[in-house]
Amino acid sequence: MQDSFAFTFRFAVPDDIEAVRAIEYEAAQRFVTVGMTGIADAQPMNASFVRRKIEASEIIVAVDSQARCGAFVMFAPLATRFYIEELDVLTAWAGRRIGAALIEQVDRLAAEAGAQQLVLSTFRDVPWNAPYYQRLGFGVMDAAQLDAKLQAIRASHVAHGLDESKRVFMCRDVTAASAAG
Repeated sequence: MQDSFAFTFRFAVPDDIEAVRAIEYEAAQRFVTVGMTGIADAQPMNASFVRRKIEASEIIVAVDSQARCGAFVMFAPLATRFYIEELDVLTAWAGRRIGAALIEQVDRLAAEAGAQQLVLSTFRDVPWNAPYYQRLGFGVMDAAQLDAKLQAIRASHVAHGLDESKRVFMCRDVTAASAAG
């Protein structure tokens, strides 16, 4: 039986703020299954922060045929890289490669901006984190590859209570297909 689920991508708009926050909150609940209740207990992103990211065109959402948001990717352009800050997909939308497609949307934007790499920080041993991104072509960065901006991101994570000893920075080159397209 073929899955008739259809989705498209667009930049988030102010009306998407609560949907983005709800998607993030639901996605965080998965961390209970790997013993990370602190993440699941956290409040959703601050609405004013989400609004600022929307105004900067730094959130892309996946929407279904009825214009309902079910996934998003949040990113930040850096000097020669695009940093993927967050990628979340509703459980009901899982298994359709929507997360991978959202990363390809950021890859395309990065290529258009002349960026060389996509970078992210994620949990090393959570199945839908580092192992997932490895399947999408990301490799683990060593400490020497972390420039001042990435070190500042790591320090921010620590300040917000994340255990960086369980996390890794990962990167991949912007794809040639995106750069050519």
